[in-house]
Amino acid sequence: MMIRVLVLAALFACLYGCAGSPYATTNKAHKQQAKAFSKVIRQHPEPFYIDSVPDVRWWAGTTNFGIRKPNYVIIHHTAQNSCEQTLRTFTMPHTQVSAHYVICRDGVVHQMLNDYLRAWHGGVARWGNLTDINSSSIGIELDNNGYEPFSPQQIRSLLILLDTLQHRYAIPAANFIGHGDIAPGRKVDPSAYFPWQQLAEKGFGLWYKDTTAITVPDSFDNLQGLRIIGYNVKDSSAAIAAFKRHYIPADSTTLDTLSTGERKILYSIMEQSR
Repeated sequence: MMIRVLVLAALFACLYGCAGSPYATTNKAHKQQAKAFSKVIRQHPEPFYIDSVPDVRWWAGTTNFGIRKPNYVIIHHTAQNSCEQTLRTFTMPHTQVSAHYVICRDGVVHQMLNDYLRAWHGGVARWGNLTDINSSSIGIELDNNGYEPFSPQQIRSLLILLDTLQHRYAIPAANFIGHGDIAPGRKVDPSAYFPWQQLAEKGFGLWYKDTTAITVPDSFDNLQGLRIIGYNVKDSSAAIAAFKRHYIPADSTTLDTLSTGERKILYSIMEQSR
């Protein structure tokens, strides 16, 4: 009887564990690359020689160090037609793009990379003085073609994931931003359909307060306000468009200007960003 139980247990284990992953080959490549990086980290530094300075032929390894942690979360939409298409895109070496997480329309979350590793999701981007976004951020891709609302299941999974990441890494609320925010003029994701206000109400990102009582000084400069928030204003039209897409998605006209009410919104966000 015991032998039969063991055989059945082994059979079920095989059925579960041997069910071939469609990404078995790329998973193997992922493990090999991670192993190569771990080998680099374990290497002792080579002696640093300088002319006319005494040589030191021993190494003093500090005992005080840790793993770099992410401090930003960048949210994207995939601009593709299915989760499966995005997973394939992120597992083909020639595409040179990736993200830490992909969230499907049905709410399924795929973690494709350890949070401490550097994904290639931000591209040429800037936020404030930060120009290497990939080195300090987690990239989250939402399965969405950019022309449709995001599903409730997808947003629910996103909120749960963001709560986990925020508590795990103590990420400030202001540091949950979109790809279009860090790359104005080049990227527009997540689209104007994305519910930034819903996220901000949960502590993920900033949102403006009641602007009724806000008085914007006549001397207030719109571009300076955008710069304080973090936007790259080199292309002023693109920066204003990115700001509106995030905070005023209903306004798709006169992208080069801000109305009085929109200036109040900008002023409110700027005050929270200081």
